[in-house]
Amino acid sequence: MREKIKEVTVDLSVAVAAGLIVAVAYFFFQNSNGFAPGGVGGLATITYYLLGYRVSWAWLMMAFNLPIFALVTIFVNRKLGAYLIVYMLTQSFGTELFDLFGWQPYCAANNGTDFEIVFACIATGVISGFGFSLMLRHFGASGGTYAISALLKKWHPATNVAYVSFLLDASVVAVAFFVYGMNVVPVMCTLLNLFIAALVVDYVLAGVRNGYRFEIITDKPEELAQVLIDELKHGVTEMRVVGMYSHAERYMLMCIIRKKQIGQMMKIIKRYPGTFANFSKVNEVFGRFKP
Repeated sequence: MREKIKEVTVDLSVAVAAGLIVAVAYFFFQNSNGFAPGGVGGLATITYYLLGYRVSWAWLMMAFNLPIFALVTIFVNRKLGAYLIVYMLTQSFGTELFDLFGWQPYCAANNGTDFEIVFACIATGVISGFGFSLMLRHFGASGGTYAISALLKKWHPATNVAYVSFLLDASVVAVAFFVYGMNVVPVMCTLLNLFIAALVVDYVLAGVRNGYRFEIITDKPEELAQVLIDELKHGVTEMRVVGMYSHAERYMLMCIIRKKQIGQMMKIIKRYPGTFANFSKVNEVFGRFKP
């Protein structure tokens, strides 16, 4: 029972935290600068603009997203749908809370130059991308676009989810062109926002505890391993291998290091002329791996 309560508490905390982070991006940088995010939220933002900002953006977000999340709760996954609803409500009414506090959003138009809208796009992409990544990392879902894709996948298993997501985002970009006076600036801002948010999501999902795995073929395993342990302060794994050309028995050392240690590793390997090595990026390292 205690474990269940802990799990629910963590899940709710993640959903609320992610919602507040995205709300910061939308309230302070997006809604006041005349461009839209992708997906269902983008459609809500465009509607908000068309109605002359007279209707609450939070209520529009609810009107667009709640029915979709309700369908996910009923037909796909009740637990996931419930947390998506919490996330959406926090995201929507977080903006109302900030307004209630009297906080002022960043408005490029008030700063005398249209170029400053680019800063708003970058900030929106970075902050919202971090919020999206929290949801994706914890729940595997981040909003209305996923929900629509999940529903289509449920009813039509052959549906390509990535293609559906692309079409939804592309449709928002196309609509934004006509809604914002056939002006290329809002369209470019929407594209820039989508691109930066996607980069942030990819970076966070790839893992901040990433490293590089070296596989080193050597005939002096004990000596080289001790040097790696002493100088790089990382563990080393030894395996016996056989070269298929010469059929000679050698040893392979495997060691995972940080990016900043690659140069130091190269220098160590050069001390052993008969050594062969290759390395590849490791996106996430678990356990007792230290920087």
